[in-house]
Amino acid sequence: QVQLVDSGGGLVQAGGHLRLSCAASGRAFITYTMGWFRQAPGKEREFVAAIAWSGLSTDYADSVKGRFTISRDNAKNTVYLQMSSLKPEDTAVYYCAAAITGGLTTQQAMGVMRRGDNAYWGQGTQVTVSS
Repeated sequence: QVQLVDSGGGLVQAGGHLRLSCAASGRAFITYTMGWFRQAPGKEREFVAAIAWSGLSTDYADSVKGRFTISRDNAKNTVYLQMSSLKPEDTAVYYCAAAITGGLTTQQAMGVMRRGDNAYWGQGTQVTVSS
């Protein structure tokens, strides 16, 4: 099992940037596919980005592609979400997620994370983008 602690949210003006962090505790962080989701008021939680255990493969929602970058530091058991060119519609609570995907291909692992299947979740961090 893994415990996740999200941080880095805040209030920023449109066009600004923020970096979210997710610190993981527990064993075998390197075996987890990691991701970020978000949930805006009155909306369902949606996929934002995913990164394979190696850090070599990433996946993004179309709405954030080219503006957000996911990365991980396996030595620090931490995953990051660098957000740039923020828009008011990016306002949401952002959640880190971890999924055990050992034995799956990278493509399958990315699919598991996109769906949020069998994931562990952080507590969430609020991101508010003002216009």
